[in-house]
Amino acid sequence: MEKAIIIGGGISGKLAARVLSDVYKEVIILERDSQSEGPSSRKGAPQGEHLHALLHAGEHGLEELFPGITEKFYDSGAVKINSTMDLSWFHHGAWKIRYDAGYRTTLQTRPHLEWHIEQYIKRIQNVVLHYNQVVEDFLYNEEENRITGVRLQTGTILADLVVDASGVSSLISKWLGKRGTHIPKEKIEINLSYISKQFELDESYQRNWKIKMVYPNPPQEKMGGTISKVEGNRYIVTIMGYHKAVDEKEVLEDDNGFIELSRKLPRLDIFQEIEHGTPLTKTSFYRIPHIIWKRFDKMELPKGLLLIGDTICRIDPVFGQGMSIAILEALTLKKLLQTGARQIDSAAFHKKAAKTISPIWNMVITEDFRYSATTGKMPIGLFIQQWYAKKIFLLSSQNKEVYDAFVKVMNLVRPISSLMTPRIIKSVLLHTFFKKP
Repeated sequence: MEKAIIIGGGISGKLAARVLSDVYKEVIILERDSQSEGPSSRKGAPQGEHLHALLHAGEHGLEELFPGITEKFYDSGAVKINSTMDLSWFHHGAWKIRYDAGYRTTLQTRPHLEWHIEQYIKRIQNVVLHYNQVVEDFLYNEEENRITGVRLQTGTILADLVVDASGVSSLISKWLGKRGTHIPKEKIEINLSYISKQFELDESYQRNWKIKMVYPNPPQEKMGGTISKVEGNRYIVTIMGYHKAVDEKEVLEDDNGFIELSRKLPRLDIFQEIEHGTPLTKTSFYRIPHIIWKRFDKMELPKGLLLIGDTICRIDPVFGQGMSIAILEALTLKKLLQTGARQIDSAAFHKKAAKTISPIWNMVITEDFRYSATTGKMPIGLFIQQWYAKKIFLLSSQNKEVYDAFVKVMNLVRPISSLMTPRIIKSVLLHTFFKKP
């Protein structure tokens, strides 16, 4: 296989490039944004200003793809934490139990993480990253039903494989739409707003946490927030609100607007931390009106085309699973390539990607539908799923076994079925009828 083109140089595009570099002689990444000199937010990823998380499965997978990258994170200031000791989490009206389960994870900004991935990519000799490149169209052989390359503003490039990693407003969606081809999709309206700001806090104060999350207790509460230590001894604060719970104008007027917004969270913990802090950045606002899963696994696509990342599915970012899903998809692609086939079976990849996404999507929308204003296709057995999940959340504040299982599911290390073992079901029933942990 000679040449692969990747549209989009974000995280999913770079992950695809890393995997494809093992089997293609040349891999070209075409990125719209300019090259950055260091870890900084870019125009094409406005969500980069907000808090991001790499879950356990994502962190392990990233290390597999880029050996040694985790230590690079720490060497440049990322914060290593004990996942169950250094996290203080108020969830559905109760604080999670805190103890040493031996799990480790990393706190850092998205630009920091993405910049380190880019440095690894630049060291791969058969990968070329071109900046300021706008892909206008696919080159298409109708007779063979095959994508044969791309057309840029400056010319054309032929390739054996084209990967669309351009995100939720992807080129493939527009291309298929122009041809009257319907993309099966699942779309949930959540009207989520993300508001973030970085602070310097008094380091003389001894905190017993590195990250604190204050989540809402739906449906009564619609706002939640997180404060997290990141590289450079900074703290990033992200406040989220469902269904227009946040007034953008009120928050963006001045620094005090953001601080006053934090006062409206279910607990005052974050407000008390930042009311005397020093703001380091402007207030950033980002809207996610809906989440969407485009079911490319259920349709026939042209040969020579592969889709990855947000191009397939944009999930509710509150649960921090987006980057980890992209990593799991890259690992899926890597396994397919290890079969030694002369051509990539894109249809097989999209079906396997759907199997990765499906349980995560179902878990996320089960929570999103706790608000009556959320609209879209509800999962089967929604009421029972919500009831059981609520019991797991409450038991996680007092039962180590339940919380440990929940941590593994949330971090995509274990399937959701691991929350339904006889012992955990027994704990749920005891809590239901006797209020015992």
